[in-house]
Amino acid sequence: MKRPVRRSDYPELAEETRTIWNANAAWWDEAIGDGNDFQNYLIEPASEKLLAISPGDRVLDIACGAGRLTRKLAEAGARMVAFDQAEAFIALARERSQGIDIDFRVLDAGSDESLLTLGAQAFDKAVCTMAIMDIPDVTPLFRCLPKLLVPGGSFVFSITHPCFHSADITTYAEMHEGERGRLESVSGVKIARYLTPFAKKTEGVIGQPAPQYVFHRPLGVLLGYGFANGFVIDGLLEPRLPAADVEPGVRWRNMPDIAPVMVVRMRLAA
Repeated sequence: MKRPVRRSDYPELAEETRTIWNANAAWWDEAIGDGNDFQNYLIEPASEKLLAISPGDRVLDIACGAGRLTRKLAEAGARMVAFDQAEAFIALARERSQGIDIDFRVLDAGSDESLLTLGAQAFDKAVCTMAIMDIPDVTPLFRCLPKLLVPGGSFVFSITHPCFHSADITTYAEMHEGERGRLESVSGVKIARYLTPFAKKTEGVIGQPAPQYVFHRPLGVLLGYGFANGFVIDGLLEPRLPAADVEPGVRWRNMPDIAPVMVVRMRLAA
């Protein structure tokens, strides 16, 4: 009996995904455009550490959304080119970035032809913030990055942690009698499937206009895209939210030993 072929790319969902993000763009920008705990404590500090921006670095921001991190990197001295497939996000990014020298473009990360318009060896570094899991077909991106980056160039991406924060986990909160004989609230995650890639609609932020597709890829598959195209890993962070008083309920702050986000730096051989 043949085993079913396990896919990890879904190019047939590319157009629907673009439509969804155009529908969600303004709502997302209004809800979290000025930052939230994940951006302020998990994603951006770890990404900035691994990027290690020096003034004059040429940086490509992939799936930039409304350009929050793009602007921070530009203000740190990087020369920024940023793109997103959603025209609505790029319009917001340009509006929010007036007076800052950033080249925003509408491009498809799932198209070799689109990506290669950016130019051969045009960048020292590339970054993709919390979007790899939102891209239906990432093979073209990893295939083109070695052509877009200089030898020794680096690619930093952040992602919901594939082991603990996929679209198919169940979060829970329950009461547990602790060592002191007192009832304590305990939160965690339950995982029923991990190794098989899948596409699933979910709410990235509760209440958004349209559910988005999330594309789960286990670590072996996800990192394998880079390995197959000449990248090695030379940095990996699993940040946690800062300690806070525990409140009953399902909250990532109540799971201090579970990493909701993973940030990776891949580098090309020089």
